[in-house]
Amino acid sequence: MSEKIVKSEEEWRRILTSDQYKVLRESATECAFTGEYWDVKGDGVFHCSGCGNPLFDSATKFNSGTGWPSFYDAIEKGRVGSKVDTSHGMRRTEVHCARCGGHLGHVFEDGPPPTRLRYCINSVALDFIPRGETWE
Repeated sequence: MSEKIVKSEEEWRRILTSDQYKVLRESATECAFTGEYWDVKGDGVFHCSGCGNPLFDSATKFNSGTGWPSFYDAIEKGRVGSKVDTSHGMRRTEVHCARCGGHLGHVFEDGPPPTRLRYCINSVALDFIPRGETWE
């Protein structure tokens, strides 16, 4: 993975759309079944929309029925970080891009084998790149 990316909030506001900023920088959540990638079935890699860090391979994507893109594993160890989230009266595990720190969503322990994890990710935090193409 490349070096960590650090930008001021002003820089992030300039390069991200309003919706991307709300999710990636302010930990918002898009509404279920509204994001671009919840039902995408193409072959490729999902990158962080803030910095281009490859996060999830389409081979690990599954239909969780939740309305958000769901994956049972990250593309590689160290690409996604996590921390405890106690907001909204719940205790969950928040996941973020390890490269830029952008909020991606949450991970739950109710996914399919082999990991039994469900990375429940906001579409707006992702860019889907078909296999063989590159993120720009």
